[in-house]
Amino acid sequence: MFNVSTIEQFEVDFNDIHGTIPSTIGLTLPNLKLLVMGKNQFSGRVPISLSNVSSLELLVLSVNNFNGIMPGFGGLSKLDSLYAAETLIEDDISFIPSLTNCTSLRVLDLGDNPLITGSIPETIANMSTLFDRLGIYGTQIVGRIPAGIGNLISLMRLQLFYNNIEGPIPLSTGRLFNLRVLNLEDNRITSDAPSAFGNLTLLYSLSLQKNNFSGIIPTSLANCTNMRELDLSRNNFIGPIPREILIPTSYVFLNLSYNELMGSIPVEVGSLTKVEVLDFSNNRLFGLVPNSLGTCNSLEWLHLEGNLFGGQIPQGLSSLMGLINLDLSRNNLSGTIPIFLSELHLQKLNLSFNMLEGKLPITGVFKNKTAILLEGNKKLCGGIFELNLPPCSSSSISSKNNLSTPIKVVIPIVGVAAILCLVIILYKRRTINTSLSSLPLSAGIPFLRLSYADLLHATNGFSEYNILGRGRFGSVYKGIIDNGHTFLAVKILNLFVKRASKSFMAECNALSGIRHKNVVKMLSVCESVDFQGNDFKALIYEFKANGRLDKWLHYNREQEKVQLFNIAIDIAQAVEYLHCGTNSTIVHGDLKPCNILLDQDMTACIGDFGLAKIISSILSPQESSGTIGIRGTIGYVPPEYGMSNTITTKGDVYSYVIVVLEMFTNRRPTDDSFMDHVNLHNFAVAALPDRVMEIVDPLIRIGPHQNSSKIKDFMASIISIVVKGSAERCY
Repeated sequence: MFNVSTIEQFEVDFNDIHGTIPSTIGLTLPNLKLLVMGKNQFSGRVPISLSNVSSLELLVLSVNNFNGIMPGFGGLSKLDSLYAAETLIEDDISFIPSLTNCTSLRVLDLGDNPLITGSIPETIANMSTLFDRLGIYGTQIVGRIPAGIGNLISLMRLQLFYNNIEGPIPLSTGRLFNLRVLNLEDNRITSDAPSAFGNLTLLYSLSLQKNNFSGIIPTSLANCTNMRELDLSRNNFIGPIPREILIPTSYVFLNLSYNELMGSIPVEVGSLTKVEVLDFSNNRLFGLVPNSLGTCNSLEWLHLEGNLFGGQIPQGLSSLMGLINLDLSRNNLSGTIPIFLSELHLQKLNLSFNMLEGKLPITGVFKNKTAILLEGNKKLCGGIFELNLPPCSSSSISSKNNLSTPIKVVIPIVGVAAILCLVIILYKRRTINTSLSSLPLSAGIPFLRLSYADLLHATNGFSEYNILGRGRFGSVYKGIIDNGHTFLAVKILNLFVKRASKSFMAECNALSGIRHKNVVKMLSVCESVDFQGNDFKALIYEFKANGRLDKWLHYNREQEKVQLFNIAIDIAQAVEYLHCGTNSTIVHGDLKPCNILLDQDMTACIGDFGLAKIISSILSPQESSGTIGIRGTIGYVPPEYGMSNTITTKGDVYSYVIVVLEMFTNRRPTDDSFMDHVNLHNFAVAALPDRVMEIVDPLIRIGPHQNSSKIKDFMASIISIVVKGSAERCY
């Protein structure tokens, strides 16, 4: 057969043929146009004589046991496609430069050849102008992607995954306007993802997972309106999820997992009506799980685990009738498990390690023990027998959040009066203005006993994924002890920072005797050495499931007026207690939204007493204790603090008033719009009484039972009360 010189097509693919190809095949079959030998058991070397078959257009050698090096095919001017994937070829791809003479070449596939080494040569830039597919994947090639790749303007598929490619992606890739598929998965590529990707408007699949990309996700990806698959997982991307990248509504697969992304999920995610797989897991996302996910009606897999989401499981998910896999584990979700989850067609449901409570459904996915994961939610009850959960009491079943509409109307009215009364009380009980050294730590508190090793284990080795926040004196980590049944907030002091040790003592002194529902509870302290012999100091607090107030004000912003008033009252009660409710007056010194924490019921607690001062009523002024001099935060402390080393309770009241103004206007006191001596206080004063609704946060929800004139009067009362408080000076 190999001697029939007139043969033009020789196709023996998908057989189980063994042996070698005759070395003279290129001489005895000079008229070959198609040689298709894939999926066999051919071995030996690829015959050099094939380089003489000038009529050859298609050469398929894939899935065989060929070894040795690949011959040069520079003489095959009519060669259209060369497939040599999944062989045992041992080459440094030195034959590629010869292919620049193949002026008709469109396809080169060298994938899954683990013995191929070397790097992509610069001469790749000289390939045929028709060249539209390059696949070199599953090899051992190293080095960088050459900048000349941008010359291959006809390229439609570029697949370089599962290699050891390094360095940045050349900006010239932005010239590949015809590119449809770009896969660079599992390499060692570093640097930011180039914004030039936004030029690739025909791109429908972009795979950059398992690399070392950093920086923010380029918003220019919004230009890729044909994108169906985007995988940026397992990199080091930071910042929020850009709402711009959710503009292309063509997504079927979107994976941003295992990065360092922060912020809330943009509501625009609801526009992804075609998406089937959505994975934002293992980042640092927070806020509420958006209701808008309910409009992603093609969704089958939703993974949000390993983040800091709070609040309840949203009702919007009840619309996802095609959902088969839902993972919300390792978050701060609270409330009861909604019954609608049992009505979906779920095959796998993971809700473990949250703060969920109440009665577990017994139908749908909940009747299959192997389909659900619930550990770490210690207040769950009921469910099927096999889950071994405790039976539910009547109090577990009733909902504490089921407020009727009349009650929701009355609460804000009462809230106004309460805030007014508390502000008056705080001002009337202003106390001493004095300098402050250490009071001994109270000895009567039943602290947990936790060693350095215990804390290391509880925080997963002080993992970046466990970080709840960073401050001037250290970082706060989420910790889990008691086999997942107890959550902690662990503040690790950075002892290399000046005054960190004094801050440690200040918090110990301030919180050691405090027991109030609106002041964060300190559970333990740890003074030890780490495994390298360095000093180690940590403060362990009760965990607050909904995180810091500032994240809810400026990132999540889905709070109701009722909730805001309750939070304002909570803070005022805490300040009143610190100033007047103990034997010693405690001045917080740094009251601001990021030092106010919210538990699973949205009850506010004041935390971070690193700048606190204690003014004891039983000690002389010389014996009164304090910490580290006046610091505080610009915008929240009175202006007079910048000109004096004296701290008083009046400063806390001033800070409280600024916090309340920020809550209802959604403007920070350091907002860039405040210029030329304008500040949050006179910004609010100028709006009273007629323009008050112009400064109120427009995203505060307004119920249908209320009318605009009542709302205006209501908000004017609140703003008027607080600006009167902030107008008064501390001295």
